[in-house]
Amino acid sequence: MTQSRPASIEPTLVMGAGVPLGHAAGSPLGHGAGSPFDDPAGMPTAPRAIALVLHGGKAASRGQVHPKALVFLRMQPFARAIEQRADGVAVAMLRYRYRGWNEPDLHPVADVEFALRRLEQRYGQVPIILVGHSMGGRAAFRAAGAPLVRAVVGLAPWLPAGEPVEQLAGRDVAIVHGTRDHTTSAAASARFAALARPIARQVACLQVRRSGHAMIRRSELWHRLAAEFVAATAAGEKFDPVVASAHAVGCHDCRERGAPA
Repeated sequence: MTQSRPASIEPTLVMGAGVPLGHAAGSPLGHGAGSPFDDPAGMPTAPRAIALVLHGGKAASRGQVHPKALVFLRMQPFARAIEQRADGVAVAMLRYRYRGWNEPDLHPVADVEFALRRLEQRYGQVPIILVGHSMGGRAAFRAAGAPLVRAVVGLAPWLPAGEPVEQLAGRDVAIVHGTRDHTTSAAASARFAALARPIARQVACLQVRRSGHAMIRRSELWHRLAAEFVAATAAGEKFDPVVASAHAVGCHDCRERGAPA
């Protein structure tokens, strides 16, 4: 008796803060025909920019990401905040094939590249802003060299020593990290920002006091900052007003040592 082959695992795009998009059929990277895109009510059909929101994961895991996985659901408030605060910006969320980074395969990076291709097919040559948490931040920075990527907003990003920055030339870079993060390193974010600053168009790096990796404490501030960085990039504006408003509520510029808890 012939055994049936398991269905291929595919990354999934979601438009807005929770409306499933038809994802690609065929191979894992979406070379098949796929289903048509449906824009949720209120989503701009001719956006001036697209924010692609990327969830976190693990260093190594080939487990699949369930649609109701916390790492994915955690990013929905960010998508909603961007919808509300960034005029003319379409929002998409990506759910990876696998939970892990999985060196040397770098599965989430390949999935981000898949999403960029799909968004270009749907919207054309529209600038894209990558918004990534933890492993999603690392994947966003790695994929930032794609021609349509204008900016990366890293939220408590996982940035081990040796991460490249050359792909960030001419891009906007914003990083937000909690001072009580015990999963990824705020000091590493500060070092990465310093390396990117000479080549990026602009760099902002902020530390949220009394907040950890899950971004639960002071969550509304996290959501607002991410949305305002996206809005500034979409409008071609400087980050200075966003940084000033963050300073006004107790955030600090990134520092490698001695950050207040």
